Amino acid sequence: MIDYDRTAWWRVVFSFGGTVLPRVLGRVGCLTLWSLGLCLLDDSVLRLYGCELPSLDQLGHVVLGTALSLLIVFRTNSAYQRFWEARSHWGGIVNASRNLARLAAAGAPPADDVGRLLTAFALCLKQTLRGSKDFAELRHLVAGRVYERLGTAADPPGVLARALSDWVGRALAAGRLNPQQATQMDALVCALVDQQGGCEKIRRTPLPFVYATLIKQVVLLYLVSLPFVLVAKMGYAAPLVVAAVSFGLFGIEDAGVEIENPFEAEPNSLPLDAICETITRNVSEAAGDK
Repeated sequence: MIDYDRTAWWRVVFSFGGTVLPRVLGRVGCLTLWSLGLCLLDDSVLRLYGCELPSLDQLGHVVLGTALSLLIVFRTNSAYQRFWEARSHWGGIVNASRNLARLAAAGAPPADDVGRLLTAFALCLKQTLRGSKDFAELRHLVAGRVYERLGTAADPPGVLARALSDWVGRALAAGRLNPQQATQMDALVCALVDQQGGCEKIRRTPLPFVYATLIKQVVLLYLVSLPFVLVAKMGYAAPLVVAAVSFGLFGIEDAGVEIENPFEAEPNSLPLDAICETITRNVSEAAGDK
């Protein structure tokens, strides 16, 4: 996730990296050339034969634009809601990890093994949400038998959650934890699994295809027809207006697409690497306090 100075207005305005510009410039260019081509056609070939470019009724285009604005608002709100929900789930993972490490260190020290399992859980969930089975960074955190199961398991984070529950069960059986402490810790393990499920729900449930295609189709229809409203009134200034409107509509729609899946390793996705580092640091401190 890009960290930027929110007060540096001009610097933010003229940023390029991490913006929608690289992805929409091609489409904006195509629509601008389309508009320019219609201007040239109207100014040369058609006038040579005493014809004019067909002109669309402005009112009809305004109605289409109103419907399009509602669709884009829906798209943007849905995407940001998914982004914020994902951040809330990871906030819950951070809090549950801190509390679990704290209870383990206070009730059944040393808690280094619990700290390593919590770190491994966060890293494993991060990789799983990104569609990766590369768990090499977990090799030094978990036992060999558990590590081997990660590569073949359908639910790798669940393997680590089970390892945490097994640790609680062993500590209870050995008398290192009393039943109340064990119940509290097991509830926190369940909280980790619940937050994992919330993240997986977001990742596996994209915006329904019918909405995604409809928004793109209406945007394209609006922009392709826009020159037929503007050329007769604005002449060669029409391509500039089409370029500006195209950038705005394509940009807003693409911003929603980018944050719809907030777990990818993209500039505007959640800072999962930083969150995992926070969990690692917090659980290490909790385990080392005792």
